[in-house]
Amino acid sequence: MMVRNTSSDNRYSCTRKSRRLMTAQQHRPVTRSHPASTAGCFTGLPAEVLHMILDQLSMVDISVFSMVSKEITSYIVDYVSSQAWRKKNLIQSFHDPTCLEQRSTLEHYRQMGLLFKRCTMLLPTKDRLKFIFSKFSQIPCFMLGHCTAPACNGYSRYGVFLQTLIAGWDELECHRVFNFLCNQTNFLLKTEALLTLKPGLMPYQEYQLRFFCRKVLLDPCQNQPDGQFWLVQLLKPWPMVRQAHLLLILYGPVLHDGFLGWQDLVERGLPHAFFLDLAKGILMLFGALQVKGWSTNSMISVLDELIVIPQPWYVENVARLLVLCGNNLCYTFLASKALSGRLREISRIIIHIILVCEKDGYSMSWVVKLVQQICSVFSTAPEKFNFIKHLENMFSEVTREFFEFSAEGNNFEDRETFQTLYILLSASASFHTKLLHKFLK
Repeated sequence: MMVRNTSSDNRYSCTRKSRRLMTAQQHRPVTRSHPASTAGCFTGLPAEVLHMILDQLSMVDISVFSMVSKEITSYIVDYVSSQAWRKKNLIQSFHDPTCLEQRSTLEHYRQMGLLFKRCTMLLPTKDRLKFIFSKFSQIPCFMLGHCTAPACNGYSRYGVFLQTLIAGWDELECHRVFNFLCNQTNFLLKTEALLTLKPGLMPYQEYQLRFFCRKVLLDPCQNQPDGQFWLVQLLKPWPMVRQAHLLLILYGPVLHDGFLGWQDLVERGLPHAFFLDLAKGILMLFGALQVKGWSTNSMISVLDELIVIPQPWYVENVARLLVLCGNNLCYTFLASKALSGRLREISRIIIHIILVCEKDGYSMSWVVKLVQQICSVFSTAPEKFNFIKHLENMFSEVTREFFEFSAEGNNFEDRETFQTLYILLSASASFHTKLLHKFLK
């Protein structure tokens, strides 16, 4: 409120309230017509000082900080592009590390994947990939065929980084990632060079290809759809025979020396542990039938080609793989052969499935149910009888083969064959007991 002054100069004086208003106006900040910098107090700092500040933060803290604003993101991009940062953070101790070092580097590259994911999110996918992979292209342990150390963990670290980076990306972006990796590593040319040769001629290159695909693309996947996506991308460029060959390189039985046991698949029965990975890969592929251009028939065709590489497998190995693949795939595979009239072939496989179940402790009731399912494929009673007749005749034929082979000599292999004959006779008794019991009920 204003009051008149009684002095002679007739000026007005201020009350206490008006003084407060004037003080507030004096301290009111002056606003500008354009917004202040989103970098805040970091604006104008020399790059060296900013890098010293960032050096004190963890990888996760820097990744969060990079999302504050566009300007901050550009600062972080400059920071991770510096030679000092690369020298400090691109850890390359991948050969014979201790367990503690392994866990440490695994988490380090997971956090690094998160950092690059966040600080490049504003870039187009093509530029994003070019920027990110330019940082890793000079690490030999990350590149296909560049590292010769037998116990290198580089691929697994690369895989953890990559899967963290692309988590949540849509399918189109993942296609771009695959194409970028193929161009960067010459993947398709190196794969074609192996697939055109007879299996086992270049064992070290096969091992490198398997290790790269498994550790970088397939094994780090957190769920089955992701694994299916990468497996389909790896197989899709090739015709059916080469798809089967590549699937065996990726998941086939590996012996103690680390190389694929191509000849062992042909010559002798292998324990079920050797087929666990292969069954896992086949089931992953079998679950991807909704993918465009991939069908049950194409899956069966791949499996048909697979069991004759490098030559027709020892039948017990075929049977063991089918048992591990489960009822659905096993039935689909055998039923397709039954419908095409290959009764002798499926009868021999079924006899060895019975043998495998007896050896490995699987329920014989499952085989009885499988035989019933296959029998239902045939529409007439004579066809069903013909199938059962083939099956029983094959029991006699396989038993005779084992007996004749074991009677030829008395070395270790012959004694092993005689033991298998004994197991087959037990398996036959168990199978027929379950079968008769089912029908008598």
